[in-house]
Amino acid sequence: MRIRSFAHKSLRAHYAENSAKGVPADSADKLRKMLAFLDATQDPEELRAFPAWKPHTLTGNRKGVWSLTVTRNRRLTFRIHTAGREICDLNSEDYY
Repeated sequence: MRIRSFAHKSLRAHYAENSAKGVPADSADKLRKMLAFLDATQDPEELRAFPAWKPHTLTGNRKGVWSLTVTRNRRLTFRIHTAGREICDLNSEDYY
């Protein structure tokens, strides 16, 4: 799947320019690997290949949004546009 849009400006720079400015230093390498994996993914079910990332979809008013664990309190969240096979609104969120 192709990453179409980012909600987090620093995450977009980290992806496009390999700039770690604005992303937590302790998770920059893991984020880089996760973004590369997301970019290479062909099917949403491939996300379950890494159980340590705890991939799941959110519920309630965020139904359909995927979440991957980066650190204990930081998550990558995004929507998948299945028809276009694109990842939209990719964001890095501090859950706590």
